[in-house]
Amino acid sequence: MMTVKTIEKNNTIIAIVQSEELLITDVQSALDFVASIAYEMDCNYIILNKEAITEDFFVLSTRLAGDILQKFINYYIKFAVVGEFAHYTSKPLKDFMYESNRGKDVFFVGTEEEAITKLITVK
Repeated sequence: MMTVKTIEKNNTIIAIVQSEELLITDVQSALDFVASIAYEMDCNYIILNKEAITEDFFVLSTRLAGDILQKFINYYIKFAVVGEFAHYTSKPLKDFMYESNRGKDVFFVGTEEEAITKLITVK
């Protein structure tokens, strides 16, 4: 089941999505997810729990993360993934997350509060 709530902070509306089911399994499901959230909640700042994203996303050789995140950037979506990432041992993945967190579009963080802080400071 998916729950969606919105908050407004610093004149920014952020959709916070929690799901125990996989919502993002490929590029099309990611686009469908973003389109429905952006349309229904009228916002382009989205926080999603890591469990709602296929593990293939975190295997960079699948190119899924790059393909999906490029689409999000093209559609002006600011996106934060909340979860535990310490168990990933891939140096390229760690580097990818580190560089993403230094940018302005996509973040990988441990808590919802961190995600909100990142998203409201990227304007």
